[in-house]
Amino acid sequence: MKHDVTVELAGGKHIKFETGRMAKQASGAAFTTSGDNAILATAVASPDPKEGIDFFPLTVEYREFTYAGGRIPGGFIKREGRPSEKEILTSRQIDRPIRPLFPEAFRNETQVVAFVYSADKENDPDVLGINGASCALALSDIPFHGPVGAVRVGLIEGNFIVNPTYAEREKSELNIMVVGTADGIVMVESGSKETSEESVVSAIEFAHVEIKKICAAIEELVKLAGKTKRTVTPVEVDQEYLGSLKAKVGERLSDALDTQKHPKFESYALVKTIKDELKKDLPEGDAAAGKKLSKYYELMRESIFRDQVLNDRIRPDHRAFDQIRLVTVETGVLPRVHGSALFTRGETQALVSATLGTTDDAQRMESYTGEFKRRFMLHYNFPPFSVGEVGRMTGVGRREIGHGALAWRAIEAVLPGEDESPYTLRVVSDILESNGSSSMATVCGASLALMAAGIPLKGAVAGVAMGLVKEGDKYAILTDIAGAEDHYGDMDFKVAGTRKGITALQMDIKIMGITPQIMREALEQARRGRLELLDTMDATISSASEQKSAFAPRIHSMQIPTDKIRDLIGPGGKVIRGIIDATGVKIDVDDTGRVNVASSDADGLSRAIQMITDLTATPEIGKTYLGRVVRLAEFGAFVEIFPGTDGLLHVSEIAEHRVKEVKDELREGDQILVKVLAIEGNRIKLSRKAVLREQRAKLGLPEVPEAGEGQRSAPRPAQAQTQAPEPGNIAEDGDDFDDDDDDDVEDGPDTNGEDEAEPNFNRADGVAPAAPAGGRPAGGPGGDRRPGTRRRRGGRRPGQGGGGGNAGGGGNRPSQG
Repeated sequence: MKHDVTVELAGGKHIKFETGRMAKQASGAAFTTSGDNAILATAVASPDPKEGIDFFPLTVEYREFTYAGGRIPGGFIKREGRPSEKEILTSRQIDRPIRPLFPEAFRNETQVVAFVYSADKENDPDVLGINGASCALALSDIPFHGPVGAVRVGLIEGNFIVNPTYAEREKSELNIMVVGTADGIVMVESGSKETSEESVVSAIEFAHVEIKKICAAIEELVKLAGKTKRTVTPVEVDQEYLGSLKAKVGERLSDALDTQKHPKFESYALVKTIKDELKKDLPEGDAAAGKKLSKYYELMRESIFRDQVLNDRIRPDHRAFDQIRLVTVETGVLPRVHGSALFTRGETQALVSATLGTTDDAQRMESYTGEFKRRFMLHYNFPPFSVGEVGRMTGVGRREIGHGALAWRAIEAVLPGEDESPYTLRVVSDILESNGSSSMATVCGASLALMAAGIPLKGAVAGVAMGLVKEGDKYAILTDIAGAEDHYGDMDFKVAGTRKGITALQMDIKIMGITPQIMREALEQARRGRLELLDTMDATISSASEQKSAFAPRIHSMQIPTDKIRDLIGPGGKVIRGIIDATGVKIDVDDTGRVNVASSDADGLSRAIQMITDLTATPEIGKTYLGRVVRLAEFGAFVEIFPGTDGLLHVSEIAEHRVKEVKDELREGDQILVKVLAIEGNRIKLSRKAVLREQRAKLGLPEVPEAGEGQRSAPRPAQAQTQAPEPGNIAEDGDDFDDDDDDDVEDGPDTNGEDEAEPNFNRADGVAPAAPAGGRPAGGPGGDRRPGTRRRRGGRRPGQGGGGGNAGGGGNRPSQG
């Protein structure tokens, strides 16, 4: 029979839980929807316990089918293959909060499966996956101390948002997934943009209000359609047997667990020796007695640890609760990689390398939303030798993917934008030793390696793992927890960030009763530890290296007009391939006109940049270019400033003096500097005169006045007379009156259709030409006037007599109007 309930969350968003219509043979099934997102979650447990194991055999599978978003998978097979990284991470997000809520004695093999059948491409269905799995377990007969509810919280302009859309998450300062029961929080996973500790706690408190609504709705559905839970016999503790073990070897074991006195492997060896001695006292061949001894020996170790921390206020290695182990930092340890760091904290060590690549190296991702590229990758490897063990080295496990994703979130928040650093980045962390949080060592090492590679991070990032031991009202918060403190403690709380705030956070809680006050104390203690780590890291490298590795590609980014993209690519890619073949570079062009040119050869990079610039350049008003004269005309010259782009250099802009014939100044093929004066549509107006003036000003030389300003830049040659001057028009020395005025009267037509000065009167070199053949010498009487020249009228030079013009002064010639 079908039953359903709906819960309304803050902001008017709804989640609907339905059961009784689908997957009725599963132990529990819930069809969970929100908008157009729909997932089916099922829970099944085997009827009998699995023999010979001392752990709970739980598996969780989450899948996002591409058809849910209306897509067909890529590739040749055209069906979903192995789980994607997103699916694995969501499976872990379902597993981690529900695992502590099963009875300790439950050993039946259990599987939770969540399939995404419909996706609206606006809201992430992973939240529904957690809620649906919780509902399926609550409805089933499987013993489960739930239900749990899950919400994602965003922070936009100071306001918290429940389950933000993909678009809202892009703008959000905080992206935090919170899972909890009606009584408390059990898991937190967060990425943020250097958010304050107080904002994180406030977001968790806000989320818990919504979680309670989800838990209440699931419990309502359980009342309508839930099954009776199976009975599980609780684990009984033989206190008398445990007491006898403590009396016999308690003090020796406590000493063996002192890791200040005994290093890790020496401590392990002493613990094993004590256990082996106890085994000798057991009846030979009694497997049950040996199993009981192993179980209670482990309980005794846990009891000693918790008693020392809560009552004696002593950690296994005798550190203060807020003390970080010895940290050493090295950079540049691998000669051929682009950036490397060796980060060691206590008995945890990470060798981290950074590789710089181009856009072609970005990771192509596919999901139901479509294809996209990721330009930052962080991979985490945990070989068995890091903990002194022998193990099979097969594919990457879920734990490695999860730890790598946590470090990725911590670093991704501080990466420079593509405009500032166009590199594709790959960081690999190889854990060489482990006794404590290797994921937080990865965060520190990744930050160091990227800065050593020359990547300008917004800030250095460090991470620290926090622990909690709590019984009743007693609790102890531990900084930089080691292996035993993680294993026997009640909380694993990893915090990464910069000096400004948190960039990533992950919290797994094994018990209820973690109050906001405890979280605030833990976050503040983590902040102090983070700052201490940053101080140590900054002492080695505090900013991006100015010089990149000689083996790293150099990338030059440039922006070209979108209408020039086809010119750069050319027909069939001929032009861009030609540049690549000629220079050996890699060139990436996107639809916005952004061009990345990459090469490890500086000369090839420089040549490729120049070739692209020449092909795609556009003129700018006021900018000077080295151009080539391609054609002469009567009114000026056409100068090519870019390949295929030329402008007009008018005759009046060729030189600082008057130019009669363009060919007197320029020849085709000449290279000259010109400045762009104006751009009118496709017409470009150029000036050589402006460049000459700027050069003259830089050299501190006097300006050359233009003709028509009442001055000449060179001595003016005398003009020959074709007829005897009339009385009164000859100066006392026999010369014509010179005219310093601008009132020229044309005696002949101008070859350019404009008023024209005497030829070569304003030569830049200031040298007057020789008199024409047959004429009188300069300054002498007589001679023929050349066609096209003009006479001047005006006053005498100073000291040569009467007033100017026709004002009636003596010696003036009449008007030639």
